[in-house]
Amino acid sequence: MISKTAQKRAKILTFWKTHGLQATKDAYGVSERTLYNWQRKLKDANGKLEALNCGSRAPKNKRKRRYDHRIIDEIRRLRKVYPNLGEKKLYPLLKEYCDTLSLHCPKPATIGRIIKDKGGMRTVPQHITNTGRVKRYKKQKVLRKPKDFKITYPGNLVALDTIEIHINGKRHYIITCEDIFSRFCFAWATTSHASKAAEEFFEMWLKVFPYKTTFVLTDNGSEFKKNFAKRLLELQITHYKTYPKTPKMNAHVERFNRTIQEEFAYFHRQMLYHNIDTFNEKLID
Repeated sequence: MISKTAQKRAKILTFWKTHGLQATKDAYGVSERTLYNWQRKLKDANGKLEALNCGSRAPKNKRKRRYDHRIIDEIRRLRKVYPNLGEKKLYPLLKEYCDTLSLHCPKPATIGRIIKDKGGMRTVPQHITNTGRVKRYKKQKVLRKPKDFKITYPGNLVALDTIEIHINGKRHYIITCEDIFSRFCFAWATTSHASKAAEEFFEMWLKVFPYKTTFVLTDNGSEFKKNFAKRLLELQITHYKTYPKTPKMNAHVERFNRTIQEEFAYFHRQMLYHNIDTFNEKLID
């Protein structure tokens, strides 16, 4: 990425070659040493203007936080006694300990930084299976949609969600899908909430949607895992997931869900209960 600063520096170098050193100093107030430094960077990068971008201004030798080892040991002990307790709740317990030893107690924000510096001091929960075997809990990393993600063409981002409808104690589901760029939508009712149903629905989406799908956005529901995620991996489609309890990250398809419910699903509940195939035919119409 070529920044505005790099473009301005390239313009100054061109001015220097055309009008000379003294004119460049008078016009831009740049020293001779700086000009030669920019010229060297540009030459080393084979003329690529990205070399003139501003580099990091962070100091090479950064100051390190240093605290009494007794404070650090006490924080580590408290995090084990009260697993993963936050810095604000740790503060009164740590202050009581520091007061007894006449030590200066760090503030909650500083306690959080100490915990981060020491690798988190996090206690990982353990699950015990039905056979009595201790199984360590593994937190899986989830790929989230970048904040600067821009949708530029049909099929660039496709969003999926599920509507759950209760009829006479029985659950029915409507899986919905929408292309965010073109607003092309598709919906299909099913009695299953398994990932296999979501996989079959996505196969239908690929048949009805005329463009190639690049990215898929879903929530963290179980229907969008296992078979569904495996199929996306086979198709080389990137699967983004929203943050928990954040439906606004998938706002377009959430609004489409409301339209489906208010304009069709709630008026054909009995049809959905007795004959789901007829319901889907009318839903498509």
